[in-house]
Amino acid sequence: MEVCLSSIRMRTSAAHSKANTFWRRHRQIPPIRFYPSNHRSFSATSSAQSYLLPKQGYKRKARKGRPRVRTGGSVKGTTVVWGDYGIRMCDHHRRVSAAQLKVGEDTIRRRLKGEQYRFYARVAANIPVFTSGNEVRMGKGKGSFDHWASRIAVNKIIFELKGNMHEQVVRDAFRLAAAKMPGQYEFVKRGDPAVMGMTKLVPGVTKEDLFRPRLKRPQPPPSDESGAQPVLAADGTLA
Repeated sequence: MEVCLSSIRMRTSAAHSKANTFWRRHRQIPPIRFYPSNHRSFSATSSAQSYLLPKQGYKRKARKGRPRVRTGGSVKGTTVVWGDYGIRMCDHHRRVSAAQLKVGEDTIRRRLKGEQYRFYARVAANIPVFTSGNEVRMGKGKGSFDHWASRIAVNKIIFELKGNMHEQVVRDAFRLAAAKMPGQYEFVKRGDPAVMGMTKLVPGVTKEDLFRPRLKRPQPPPSDESGAQPVLAADGTLA
């Protein structure tokens, strides 16, 4: 019995030593590779992020607020940038929910089914909306989270399209989408004039003209005793 146990131990130790020798022989340090300074060993491409849901949740309960309407002469966001056609809100600023934006996008994609195009969204639903239930008394907090929304200023581009399509087809798709979203919208193309405030910068209208204070028309002096009104020249002086 002792001979059998010793032989088993010898064979086990020999197997272990053989395995250790094998791993020592094949376990080598990988060669050192020199990469350029801008090389990245991982993928830097971010995952597809939806514009209907922010990447991070809300940190605190936000107030209703108002869309930011630029009054300093900026025309950012009022022209088509990425695509060939776009849809622009033209009546009044408002808050549009993520569900309403999704309905508009689905309507456009359903109308353009089979076409080759690329869809761009120029807005993001990153405003949390909190509500209290129906028939709830006043007070006791702001309420719980309900949905995400986007504050869209007047004359803001919402959607853009680019592709090999006829203009009338795109117009029809935007018309159907605008009918299902709150507000009034207009169809714009690449190269259309920008909008500053509520004024389109058409040829002949510049920012300098809009910043220039309005000149008040001089009031005519009171009439004399005879009742005849004085005649004003073109420059506003008495003739």
